[in-house]
Amino acid sequence: MSPGPAEALLRAALDIEAAPTLVVIQKAVRSFAGAYGYDRFVLFSATSTAEDVVERIYWVEGDWFGDGTGVDAETYVQRCPVTRHLLDARESFFWSKVQEESGELYRLVRVPSGPGVHGLQIPVFGPQGLEGAMSLGGEQIDASARVRLALGMLASVAFYSARRLLEAPLDEASGKMSNREREVLAWVAAGRRQADIAVTLGLSGRTVENHLRSARRHLGVATTAQAIKIAIRKGEIKG
Repeated sequence: MSPGPAEALLRAALDIEAAPTLVVIQKAVRSFAGAYGYDRFVLFSATSTAEDVVERIYWVEGDWFGDGTGVDAETYVQRCPVTRHLLDARESFFWSKVQEESGELYRLVRVPSGPGVHGLQIPVFGPQGLEGAMSLGGEQIDASARVRLALGMLASVAFYSARRLLEAPLDEASGKMSNREREVLAWVAAGRRQADIAVTLGLSGRTVENHLRSARRHLGVATTAQAIKIAIRKGEIKG
């Protein structure tokens, strides 16, 4: 990267790192990525252990589906099939979407070209594996290696800063787990699979995942492994 873009990347990353609100993160990402043709953004926490990859969407913005209307989190997840490729990805990847007679067609590509919406999906990995991701899109994007790498760095900073702001611990009065959340978390700590826990407790797999998500929120952490450690330390479950 030339000194100009590198300096802009560092400035954006520093702004995001010190951001007191999500708005500041959004502004920094828009400013940097917009210079390379990206005007659609999705930032979310993710997991490779649940039926649905996306855990919580922090930010979704832009004309993702070409009809000029706003896109909410649920619609994005339902209509963007390339998101599940995060489960197999080890690095960021490009995709393209074209409109055909049979409907919208998404495909993974090495270098986006031609008409339609193109995008870059960036997985963010941490100690527990896949923890989040950012997707950026546009109709005329810069898909060079230098921009891909720069956006990868920016996405990681944006994700962890957004998680710090949006997944903060609740106060002690409202941060207590329910008995069911504690029970489900204890089963996971004992090494049981979520599918087995669902059968044992007479619940659906989605309900088990919802209990785990709620337990993580109450304990102020982003992963189930972290929730187990804190719950054991607090005496909520046995080690």
